[in-house]
Amino acid sequence: MKKLLLLALLTVSLVTVAGCGGTGTKSEPGSAKKPITLKLGHIQSEADLWHQGARKFAELVEQKTNGEVKVQIFPNSTIGNDRDMTEGLQMGSVDFALVAGVLGNFEPTLQIMEMPYLFKDEAHLRKVIYGPVGDELLDKLLKSSNIRGLSFWERGPRQLTTNKPVNSLADIKGIKIRVPEIPPMVAAWKAMDANPTPMAWGEVYTALQQNVIEAQENPVPYIHAGKIYEVQKYLAMTNHKYEYVVMAMSNKTWEKLTPDQQTAISEAAIEATQYENKLVADKSNDLLNDLQAKGMQVTKPDTTEWAKAAQTTHQEFAEKYGLDLYNKIIEAGK
Repeated sequence: MKKLLLLALLTVSLVTVAGCGGTGTKSEPGSAKKPITLKLGHIQSEADLWHQGARKFAELVEQKTNGEVKVQIFPNSTIGNDRDMTEGLQMGSVDFALVAGVLGNFEPTLQIMEMPYLFKDEAHLRKVIYGPVGDELLDKLLKSSNIRGLSFWERGPRQLTTNKPVNSLADIKGIKIRVPEIPPMVAAWKAMDANPTPMAWGEVYTALQQNVIEAQENPVPYIHAGKIYEVQKYLAMTNHKYEYVVMAMSNKTWEKLTPDQQTAISEAAIEATQYENKLVADKSNDLLNDLQAKGMQVTKPDTTEWAKAAQTTHQEFAEKYGLDLYNKIIEAGK
């Protein structure tokens, strides 16, 4: 009896040990897998809507990959300006970046989207970026630069801030205005008789403060987050360019991920786009009101003559970067 009892206890003990070992083996791969951390850079401050959208994207990626992929966000140009980050995307040293018009220096056809007074309104922009033209542009970007455009985010129209009230085109004659490093924008402001000066966004506040430049132009959320109200008191609602930014990804990083991780990132990008676009729509008017509360004086010039002047540059860039694409954009607005 003693031998039988001992044998029974031994058998139970072995089964228990075997059972514990089985559970450990099943959970080991998931628990032992080290999360991948990817870098996302942008040039805006933590107060900007871009940063909120980036945080939402990071949250969604982690959730959809069950923690396998984490996204670390670097705002304020901390991993470089737009050009630096775009070069990083090509090399794989930057995994994601929010980049707008500077991408056109890497895929020239995107320069078409940078012409002031190209889009009639935001509905026209949406029809282009979320339709066949937008798909074509992102496909060209991938093939030419090895940069994968995950989605377009809306930013609202660009407006003009200055040191004096602006009520007509004559008021900006000779004014030294900061513009991004984008040839169609430089050409259009010259055609409008201003004196455009390409400059990185990170330098703009100080340049305005020191009177190196006299004006700058950006969407209202940008103007607010950049605290331009501290160094300029006048805001002209010129709506000269309906804006987007590309959520871009290094294709080198993309190809290192599993198919499931790629799907999760694609889904997260779509949901983050919806979140960001709603933020822009909901917050822009509130931010404009706050700019006025902080002392900015708002004017609404008739921009008919502005558009006529700027549009004299369109043909040159349409022929240079793709007349067929340009015509598709114009047709989408009819």
